[in-house]
Amino acid sequence: MRHQSIIYKKSIINVSLFGTGNKLLVCFHGYGDNGNSFELLEKKIGNEYTLAALDFPFHGETQWNEGLLMTPDDLAHILSAMLQQIEIIKDNPSKFSIIAFSLGGRFALHMLQLIPAQIERMVLIAPDGLHQNFWYWLATQTSIGNKLFAYTMKKPYWFFLLANFGYKIRLLNKSIVRIMHHYLDEQEGRLLLYQCWTTMRKFKPGKKAIANAINEYRIPIRFLFGGYDNIILSKRSKFFKENPYVKVTIINAGHQLLREKFAEDIALLFSQ
Repeated sequence: MRHQSIIYKKSIINVSLFGTGNKLLVCFHGYGDNGNSFELLEKKIGNEYTLAALDFPFHGETQWNEGLLMTPDDLAHILSAMLQQIEIIKDNPSKFSIIAFSLGGRFALHMLQLIPAQIERMVLIAPDGLHQNFWYWLATQTSIGNKLFAYTMKKPYWFFLLANFGYKIRLLNKSIVRIMHHYLDEQEGRLLLYQCWTTMRKFKPGKKAIANAINEYRIPIRFLFGGYDNIILSKRSKFFKENPYVKVTIINAGHQLLREKFAEDIALLFSQ
């Protein structure tokens, strides 16, 4: 593993590099994780690809000093700077592929909408961004909702009472409640959620715009979902089911697909 630092405005973006292939694969990690999570793919596709995994704001070793906002244009400029800085020989110097997991899918889908001409292939593993969650919209797209969000992350007692009530009346399943407690029981985790959701609020991929980009530029898109995933549901990809450039794979797993035991399933998506 190697590391590269990308200077952008006042920030330093950390990029972890794996593999030695002459094709570039940009990697977008999930919430609470970092670029190192893609190291498990090095043995599988590292001969064909050089994997460049960014740490997003407030994650990993990235030092984000632009406040609570990162725009799609910011990310596009960071990718452009990274392409110029990483010293590898690529088959096509004007294009790269993207792989994204969970939260990273929201960033990837917006890049597909914004810079489709640069994208050669995209692999989306249980990606966020295919569905507009009401609570996410309220917390990030309205000023009142964002203030309530900030208050709740400081004093979450009422939220947990509501979640437990939702579980009792079967509006929420046990795994969702368990995930809530995993990420929100500690103050540090609540702060990260507020920072992350607020900072990425401008990433709002549109399915129609994405479908148009896929068709116009003939970009192969590969989805991978866990059949038992209660967080990102495979049915969110049905909008693309008739698209000849899109293929959806569902395996016997939950949400945590970026794991060593699923590395072969992920690697296969690059040969389909």
